[in-house]
Amino acid sequence: MRSLHTLLIGLVVVTMACNIPDSSDAPVVYEISFENAVHHEAEVKITFPEVGREVLEVRMSRTSPGRYAIHNFAKNVYNVRAHDGAGNELEITRPTPEQWNISGHDGTVVFEYTLFANRGGGTYSQVDETHAHLNIPATFAFARLYTHRPVEITFDVRDDLNWKVATQLPHKEGNTYTAPDNYYFMDSPTEIADFHLREEEVDGQNIRMALLTPATDAEVDEYFAKVMAIVKAQRDVFGELPTFDYGEYTFISTYIPNASGDGMEHRNSTIVSNSKPLDRPLGETSMGTMSHEFFHAWNVERIRPASLEPFDFEDANISGELWFAEGFTSYYTNLMIARAGVRPEEQYFNSLGSAVGFVINAPGRRFHSPIEMSYRATFVDAATSIDPTNNNNIFISYYTYGNVLGLALDMSLRSMDTGLNLDDYMKLVWQKYGKQELPYTILDLENTLVEYAGAEFANEFFASYIYDSQMPDYEQLFKNMGLNFEQVSPDLASLGGNVINQNGRFRLTANALIGSPVYNAGIEREDVFISIDGRTLRSNEDVSVALTDRKPGDTVEVVIERWGERMTKQVTLSSPSGYRTRVNENATAEEVARRNAWVRGSE
Repeated sequence: MRSLHTLLIGLVVVTMACNIPDSSDAPVVYEISFENAVHHEAEVKITFPEVGREVLEVRMSRTSPGRYAIHNFAKNVYNVRAHDGAGNELEITRPTPEQWNISGHDGTVVFEYTLFANRGGGTYSQVDETHAHLNIPATFAFARLYTHRPVEITFDVRDDLNWKVATQLPHKEGNTYTAPDNYYFMDSPTEIADFHLREEEVDGQNIRMALLTPATDAEVDEYFAKVMAIVKAQRDVFGELPTFDYGEYTFISTYIPNASGDGMEHRNSTIVSNSKPLDRPLGETSMGTMSHEFFHAWNVERIRPASLEPFDFEDANISGELWFAEGFTSYYTNLMIARAGVRPEEQYFNSLGSAVGFVINAPGRRFHSPIEMSYRATFVDAATSIDPTNNNNIFISYYTYGNVLGLALDMSLRSMDTGLNLDDYMKLVWQKYGKQELPYTILDLENTLVEYAGAEFANEFFASYIYDSQMPDYEQLFKNMGLNFEQVSPDLASLGGNVINQNGRFRLTANALIGSPVYNAGIEREDVFISIDGRTLRSNEDVSVALTDRKPGDTVEVVIERWGERMTKQVTLSSPSGYRTRVNENATAEEVARRNAWVRGSE
């Protein structure tokens, strides 16, 4: 498991450290306890045996599997100390913010620290008396040169809180688990809590859900039944489940007020979290995220971009394939929920137009293709900075962009009426790359589409919509599927930006969008709106009321204040840019048949 990744990581580390890797199979032994959970602290102890006499380089990761930006987990590590096998205190130096060098040891190093953890999501860790929610890179240090070694981890659970352990790590005994190497360990989120547990066997493999939330057994049973319907619908897309490494896949779901909304895929599990109030019914909480993350068990975990191999725990990971890995997964997210019968088909159809309209109207397409949008993940994927950006003008999320391209490709293939569809293309990609775990490139995806649908279609699709940022003819494609694609409220007048009261001053909520009426009039986010078409702004309602009797194409006078100076701008109004889809009640029998085959997963 991950042997190629581990080998490559080992080679990289050898080059960086200018050292010789060891050949010992002695496991790295971890222990973690939670006596001070009420104050969000955990105590971590790591024993590195048989490490020779060289300086031991211990590090915290700066990244996490499934994330593409830097997160610097070392900031929450303190009270660091180390001793050797005889108990002697060791000297520690700090060459970088995320590394500790330990020298003068006897071949064994015991490294200990306190961890502060208080964000319960897919990237960070959270410790309190509700649970210990552990994303492994945010929790545990590792040693360079020894990432190939097996791992043994003991969770000192709080028996007084009735805690249990949910993880994809293989169970050894008691509360001790193992991993074949550091790569698998880092990819194995763990939830320790008093959770609900449900399990069902599918095709000889165990699918289980560890769910932390206040809910009745009946609620949990109903929820799990919906999850399993989605699991089976996704299996049918690819024709089979992945072969999970230990015959098991675990949904680790945490829906409590102190968690944060998130979802993160892993090889044989996923973390899904939601800040659900205690008194809100379970219902379909985070069902879309559950669907999205399970689809990743194929698309990204095994159908994996070569650009993410090996995953770098010390620097940002850049990939030009996220429009496919994340975006096509996003396309299938809600389609699978509808196909599984969890939500009505018409609800699915009605949801499609807004995302398509957003991408069509987004000015970012003039700057970046889907590939280049994917490159920007390192700046936006939960990345933090304090300087303003112009992202609403230059960036379209690869989730959304890839979603609408997956939709276009599926509708285009089905419109040929030759039995082609995106499901079977994904199945072919799975057979060629994912099932064999051969990392793919963008050219591989294009060549696979050539093999599936012919060179003329495939090359045109990639040239126009992947390497370039043109848009398919969605109106015609939707019509082919018996759907109407139409602009929302085309007769209303719009400034092309949201103006709201912010601390007593009316301003745009974001940078003026390129090509919008306010942008063309020379108005920006820092400007204060005084009046619109002669109406002084005193409430948010005044903004819409001022435009009530106007229509697209009209020019109105807008008074603004910029750095203490009042000025008047002439703004030529447009119609709102939103789009929607609706079922066409006059669709032909052929169009209805295509639509039904699409949403129900049949030809």
